Amino acid sequence: MSGTLYTTEILRLATNIPHLGRLDAPDGCADKRSLTCGSKISVDVRLDDAGQVQDFAQMVSACALGQASACLLGRDVVGKNLAELEAARDTLRLWLKREADGPGDWQGLSVFEAARDYPARHAAILLPFDAVIEAIRKARR
Repeated sequence: MSGTLYTTEILRLATNIPHLGRLDAPDGCADKRSLTCGSKISVDVRLDDAGQVQDFAQMVSACALGQASACLLGRDVVGKNLAELEAARDTLRLWLKREADGPGDWQGLSVFEAARDYPARHAAILLPFDAVIEAIRKARR
């Protein structure tokens, strides 16, 4: 095991989740749940004409890892498009499984270093990214 799972930084992020709430008249919504831990997230997005996230809101009922991930997602999601979010999620997934050298370019994801030793926790970390991707896909239909 590489270290403490719930670090001070994880707990700090978990208490500072941006964009909490729901959007009025979103373009796309998604509700996701982790079957392994029961974490839940609901995401609303509004997209601009280029398909980038223009506005974002989330409701999070998750473990500290899922909350920390929602914080990191929420900090930088506005202005991102579907391809950028899929790439961030896919790189994060590979890194968690030790199939990539780093967590990618998304700011702050290295905070999950110790979680790489706990595969049952990976779904909670990926949950916010999965939710926003699903919301964007629904908005584009």
